[in-house]
Amino acid sequence: MRSVPIGIAILSDERPHVYETNNALNMQVVNKWADIIRKGMVNKDGTAPKVVVGSEPITSPRVAQQVGEELHQAGCRVIVMCYNIWCFPFLAWPFVNTVGRELPILSLSNNNGQFPGNVGLLASDGALRQAGIRTHRIVGDIDDVAVHQQVFDWLRAAQAVATIRNEVYGMYGGASMGMDTGFYPLVPMLKTLGCATQQVDQLQLVKVMERDVDEAEVEKAFAWFGKMLGERILYDSKMLTPETLKTQIRLYIAMRMVNKEKGFDFCGLKGQRELTENICLGDVAEMVMNDPYDWNGPKEPFVCATEADSMAAITMQLLKYVSGGIPSLFMDVRLYIPELDLWDWCNSGNHSSWYAAQSWDPAENFKHIRFHPALEFYFKAGGASVEFNAMPGEMTFARMGLWDDKPFMAIVKGESVGLPAEQAKAINQQTDPTWPHVHAKVECRFEEFLTLFPSNHVMGTVGDQVRALNYLCEISGITPIIMGEAGAQRIPPIWERVR
Repeated sequence: MRSVPIGIAILSDERPHVYETNNALNMQVVNKWADIIRKGMVNKDGTAPKVVVGSEPITSPRVAQQVGEELHQAGCRVIVMCYNIWCFPFLAWPFVNTVGRELPILSLSNNNGQFPGNVGLLASDGALRQAGIRTHRIVGDIDDVAVHQQVFDWLRAAQAVATIRNEVYGMYGGASMGMDTGFYPLVPMLKTLGCATQQVDQLQLVKVMERDVDEAEVEKAFAWFGKMLGERILYDSKMLTPETLKTQIRLYIAMRMVNKEKGFDFCGLKGQRELTENICLGDVAEMVMNDPYDWNGPKEPFVCATEADSMAAITMQLLKYVSGGIPSLFMDVRLYIPELDLWDWCNSGNHSSWYAAQSWDPAENFKHIRFHPALEFYFKAGGASVEFNAMPGEMTFARMGLWDDKPFMAIVKGESVGLPAEQAKAINQQTDPTWPHVHAKVECRFEEFLTLFPSNHVMGTVGDQVRALNYLCEISGITPIIMGEAGAQRIPPIWERVR
């Protein structure tokens, strides 16, 4: 998975009789933090961000400039400033001005009465904030695993911001069916996250499907689906046939080819109505794009938002990064069941098959999946709809939105609930039993969710990512709207309080 190098340096005292005594201890601390970060930031695919350690403690303006230049030349886009003893706060400036004052900065210190690193942190970090530089602060014992997790959450957030800052979103066909919340808000995104977009007509995909797709790979993929699903491909000789399924496979391959040609980092597919009424339903292509594998073996999940919902795609890309490479979910906010305080969230397409069993082995996931004929009423060109119930477990749900052209992110902790088979079937019948479903509980009241949520589409990922997403928003200048108890406990940063 893509990542950016993390730079870590330690600030010290400028008095020779002090730093000559403490330099070895300071370097021991900063190298220990670097090792903790290397081990704790491994992604799901085994990759990890490079961690670059400043060659010596910062004890003078010249050393600050030298260390800053080392990290700058190493391409560091995320900075951790360590504090282990009292330091001279002005030394933060030649370091930050050299390495890049626009980068995400974490100030990290011990909590030690004999070696008051937190005093140096507050003095130095306070100086940066006086000039309007957004920073975050973590103070705690270097051996405390809870402190480690807080650092990892911040680093995941900073990685997401720093990585997406130079990415391009490929929008195939524009927003679907007049959904204004799906259009790409160019200026707000450039100002906060920095990612750009290019729109490509869906005709380009059709032409690549006709001209350039290797039919041998289509047959290989078709055989793979047959092996994975067998009789759970519910052919009906009309909407779902071997040929309509192969057309969906061609769409995936074409999208993969154009993404590479155009240099897209994530994408959205309009689908309705041009493709769904004339070519095929996009569900299979979107599923496999978001999966961590296909018939060629393991791959990085490539975010693809259905209905070319741009704000959904951005949210999914950020969720992929904060989770360390887990596929992101895209769902319709479809049905609330008051007596169960339960949501049924489903959407034609876009549920990565990984969520069926949360296995990195596709065979394990596909045991729980069926391909249904597309609904002719909506999807006249045919193809397969993908059906399964998401595996139970802790989740975080989120969605980027705009208020008066100002970006915010709605965030709520929750879970995917496992239900008895008959109860799940009865609930799914109320929406669409041929689609993938998440039976979701969220840690907020129905009224709060309904009042604050920005769209008909909701995104999700595994685990508790609320703190990481809050950091992400605060780093980038996006307002976090955290629902439930976690929102009540949030401490707004100083830049939200002083305008």
